[in-house]
Amino acid sequence: MTLSHITSRCFVNAPFYFLKENINRIITDGIQPEIGLEGDVLYSQSKGDFEQIASHLSTNNLSCTLHAPFFELSIGSLDPYIRKASRDKYKKAFELIPIFKPKSVVCHLGFEDNKHGYKKEEWFKYSLEGWQELLEIAEKYNTPIMLENTYELNSDQHVQMLTALDSPLARFCLDVGHVIAFAKNSWQDWLPTMEPWLGQLHLHDNNGDRDIHLPIGQGIFDFHGFAAYLSKKKLTPLITLEPHREKDVENCLLAFAEYFKE
Repeated sequence: MTLSHITSRCFVNAPFYFLKENINRIITDGIQPEIGLEGDVLYSQSKGDFEQIASHLSTNNLSCTLHAPFFELSIGSLDPYIRKASRDKYKKAFELIPIFKPKSVVCHLGFEDNKHGYKKEEWFKYSLEGWQELLEIAEKYNTPIMLENTYELNSDQHVQMLTALDSPLARFCLDVGHVIAFAKNSWQDWLPTMEPWLGQLHLHDNNGDRDIHLPIGQGIFDFHGFAAYLSKKKLTPLITLEPHREKDVENCLLAFAEYFKE
């Protein structure tokens, strides 16, 4: 199996600045990026900057997904000023949908029990309002929103939110590294419950202590059992590989091909 055959089956995380600086090599390697929009990129880059990269990808028949910003954002904040600033930044990310025509936009749900657990009803109310606004934008372009697990300890908040959103474009992204590093449990605690909404996977590994984004198979995650379950249930979500070191990309792609047979 050639590397290009593997890259056609998945996306690979690529912050926008990295993508911009390495676009020729990414095209040569046939990498389909999940474009990270963290930091100041939504403020420092022009519409033309984004259009130029989108044109390169489209011309070379490479699809992409978008990963919305999340650091220090709180779409369901009880503070109206923080809530507005967070939603405004999300909306700037969603303005890129017609430019990149992504297969999905991945967003962190953002529930943390040690903070929001004391104000669950208020957090849910404001979060739902925010996701409904963003979903209306995504629906104009028939683009799914994937709500990703991060610090959530179980699937309860995702089930509640996706049930309330009640849209075929409101889906779930299972991040397997976050399951073992943050939730401290297993994919079996998440996947069966979330199957009705499963739309995407984030695949990387760690040793259960920190979210260090190792290549597939270099930590403790049960990729054998996980891949077998997906195959048995005939689940075909979008897949993004998330190694955080450039030198790990090829190993991650090869491990993905080994664990996840077509």
